[in-house]
Amino acid sequence: QVQLVESGGGLVQAGGSLRLSCAASGGTFSIYRMGWFRQAPGKEREFVASIRWSGGDINYGDSVKGRFTISRDISKNLWYLQMNSLKPEDTAVYYCAAGTFWDSWGQGTQVTVSS
Repeated sequence: QVQLVESGGGLVQAGGSLRLSCAASGGTFSIYRMGWFRQAPGKEREFVASIRWSGGDINYGDSVKGRFTISRDISKNLWYLQMNSLKPEDTAVYYCAAGTFWDSWGQGTQVTVSS
């Protein structure tokens, strides 16, 4: 079972940037893809971005295209979400996930964007 731990959340003003990190441990050889999701209060969990362990097949949710970038460092079992031009509507708990069927999840990290 893969364990995931997010870091890098916080409070930022609109237009600012943050970079989230996700550290994976335990059974990382089995990871096929990794990604990011978010959930705002009162809303359903939303897909943000994904990337294959191999580095290909990068996908983004429509609301973040052109502003967010997903990347990974497999030598360190880390992946990242660089978030630029943040908007108040990006405020949410951000989760990293891994696996063919998103089998493993982190505990989440809060991102708050003030207007």
